Amino acid sequence: MNAVLEKIIAIGIMPVIAKLESEEDCSNLAAALEAGGVPAMEITFRMANAERYIRQVREQHSNIVAGAGTVLTIDQARKALDAGAQFIVAPGLNPEIVRFCQEQNVPVIPGVATPSEIEQAMNLGLQYVKFFPAEQSGGINAIKAISAPYKAMGFMPTGGLNLNNIADYFAFNRIIACGGTYMIGKHLERREWSAITDLCRKSVQIMLGFQLAHVGINAPDAGAAASIASGLTQLLMLDPGKDGANSVFAGTAVEVMKHDGLGTNGHIGFRTPCLDRAVRYLKAMGVSFREDTAKYAPDGSLKIIYFAQEIGGFAVHLVQA
Repeated sequence: MNAVLEKIIAIGIMPVIAKLESEEDCSNLAAALEAGGVPAMEITFRMANAERYIRQVREQHSNIVAGAGTVLTIDQARKALDAGAQFIVAPGLNPEIVRFCQEQNVPVIPGVATPSEIEQAMNLGLQYVKFFPAEQSGGINAIKAISAPYKAMGFMPTGGLNLNNIADYFAFNRIIACGGTYMIGKHLERREWSAITDLCRKSVQIMLGFQLAHVGINAPDAGAAASIASGLTQLLMLDPGKDGANSVFAGTAVEVMKHDGLGTNGHIGFRTPCLDRAVRYLKAMGVSFREDTAKYAPDGSLKIIYFAQEIGGFAVHLVQA
């Protein structure tokens, strides 16, 4: 896969920039997005001098993946690429723009809203499309329905997304990223950079969707594990939990290992609605994992993996919800 597409998919959130008034604003916005854990910018040709801001971001903010949006003509695409745009996004599917970008070996994500447009995109050799306008076209339910016959196609919904509905999109594994202006809003013109950072951080939190799954306690042997689990069950009025080959549960919240497991004292597990997405994002942010702990489902999707880092004497792992 193209390295830029890999980064877009790993970040998972694409801020759409519709208005900039100065290079200072552009620089402050880029810094705010990066601080919020969303180092990506779709700088649209809705505004004048879009190519100037694309060039600025590419020259001054190397950690940010920056491309052009609302590209309606080949001339705009050419200006964007001359400025260093790493990808092109369009509201509709224009085969001429797609072919031009393909000739330049630059990722292009055109907009679609119907099966016919998806098939046209497939005939052009595309694997990823923008679903636009997302909410006005039926939202995540429409994407699930329309995507069913097209197993190889990934979608970047844009239009009407916000903090109240992005979790539903991210829970579907065919979503490569969510685009929108909601984390920018009026904060850009008011130059409220910390508010943009906060909205980006909240978006990431929703995308990852981490919830505590259980806490693990290391015990020296099966007898000690049974005693600890029994004590917790009685103390907290819990139902007896699963008793397996390697551990016994007190209810569902505490797992007591029948041997020294990972972590000096034990482990902490967090569940997430899409483990593959969470791991991609965290790796893109520089987080390391213990690949030898990874376990996979029959379909090849990731089921569980531990972080390389131990926190407070506890190993930490993620598990598919």
